[in-house]
Amino acid sequence: MAIEVIATKRVLEGTGASRRLRRAGQTPAVVYGAGKEAVSISLDHNTMYYALKTEAFHNEVLDLVIDGQKEQVKVAAFQNHPFKQLVLHIDFARV
Repeated sequence: MAIEVIATKRVLEGTGASRRLRRAGQTPAVVYGAGKEAVSISLDHNTMYYALKTEAFHNEVLDLVIDGQKEQVKVAAFQNHPFKQLVLHIDFARV
């Protein structure tokens, strides 16, 4: 059974836009690979923070739902804040 992750596309990119997202309780992320264009997305921070603590989230193929469209991805990389309980960014690779 695949884990389902809900995301929304984001239009604004860059440092300032990412900071505004984090202040609003969102985590910026990117989906890339499989010969398709990279897509910038945002995810709910608390959901991702606790999901990243589970081993299954790192090892399984995830169903990423971006504005209603489902893609299969794996977690490629993620960044945490050095001392705050904060996920700064997540990279997903298409399967």
